Amino acid sequence: MSSLSVSKRIVSVFAMISIQFVFPRSVMSLNQTNSLNQTNAYLHHTCIKSQGTYKPGSPYEENLNRVVRAISISISNYGFVHGSNGDAPNTVFGKLQCRGDSYSSKCRSCLNTAFSEIRRKCPNNKGGIIWYDNCLLEISPINSLGKIDYENNFYMYNEKAVNGDTNSFNKNTRALLYRLKEKATSKENNNGKQDLPETKEERLKMKKLYATGEESLGKMKLYAMVQCTKDLSIKDCNVCLNWIMAKLPTCCNNKQGGRVLSTSCNFRYELYPFVKN
Repeated sequence: MSSLSVSKRIVSVFAMISIQFVFPRSVMSLNQTNSLNQTNAYLHHTCIKSQGTYKPGSPYEENLNRVVRAISISISNYGFVHGSNGDAPNTVFGKLQCRGDSYSSKCRSCLNTAFSEIRRKCPNNKGGIIWYDNCLLEISPINSLGKIDYENNFYMYNEKAVNGDTNSFNKNTRALLYRLKEKATSKENNNGKQDLPETKEERLKMKKLYATGEESLGKMKLYAMVQCTKDLSIKDCNVCLNWIMAKLPTCCNNKQGGRVLSTSCNFRYELYPFVKN
């Protein structure tokens, strides 16, 4: 049964994100006053004009509101929800992926903020995506579940450059991120199972596709994280992270902090702790 044929019935599953922006784009990274990310900073948004608009009070808006309510109810300790509602051409798909340390109440709070802001920033656009530190929300008339989005991505970096041996710093940053990629996509990090034929909900519950780590660099300490949306397979998560990590030199060489975010995966590193382990 296709997603469109389940019309008028809200479908939600645990787990899970996307944006339409051409790489590169740069924004200054958060500074150290936000260590451990006590705030939920707005990062970026896009209004997908190619997906059309809807009128206030239309069936599309009604379906949109239903999907977001269903996502809010279904948010769990796994930090990902996907929902859909309605018949074409008014079908609405919604995805929410929260950061690995921002589940439960933080995840729900981020959803509420994200939905309110995407409605304000993209009034009447059928498709829109918004990024915050704690979550990513995508609303669209097109189902992107389980697909890597190669089109919508951007990067951020700290304006301050590192002191000392920058070549060594860049090399160590890259090495740490690749180690975390291996951890995030390992069988052990995903409950020892890899895409076994249980129910879709069970597979999403098992997955983490998320890893954090740190490394001492002389007097400095480097902190990093990687994450994929949980609708991706472990294999596709690996592909997505390889793809965005290839952008590391363009994004962040010699910078004290940096990140690349797509709608399917992201990474971040800083010289201060920014996630809760």
